[in-house]
Amino acid sequence: MSGPRRLSRTVATVAGQALGRKGLGFGQLLSQWDTIVGPDLTGWTRPAKLSFPRGQQGDATLTVETVGARAIELQHQLPQLIERVNGFFGWAAVSRIKLVQAMPAMPPVQSHDLRPLTLEETKEVAATVAHVEDPVLKAALESLGRRMAATKK
Repeated sequence: MSGPRRLSRTVATVAGQALGRKGLGFGQLLSQWDTIVGPDLTGWTRPAKLSFPRGQQGDATLTVETVGARAIELQHQLPQLIERVNGFFGWAAVSRIKLVQAMPAMPPVQSHDLRPLTLEETKEVAATVAHVEDPVLKAALESLGRRMAATKK
């Protein structure tokens, strides 16, 4: 072992292996879906697949899983959803969205499902991320740590 390494150097390798042929773009789409679509669509939609035509970097089809009863509502919002997804990518990556009926996504953990942390737990989470230099990453990791520690079992 050569000691600790920056996470940014290994994320692409690990994520690439985990996501397989779906790629890092799909991984980013998965992780940021709630931010992209907003709170109205988060609980009953989720991206399932991002397919680019062979040899092209645009004109992709995004497959979105949704609850059957709400598919018609979502179909009316497809132009706005395509615009949001392409805005996230920063270029016209997606030209079509295919809707697939599926079971609803797991609902996000609500704040009322969390117990308050003790002072000791709060200090432990802060100490765990104290070495992280990037303030945005540090805040995200600290938030994740607090939520993990506060989740009722």
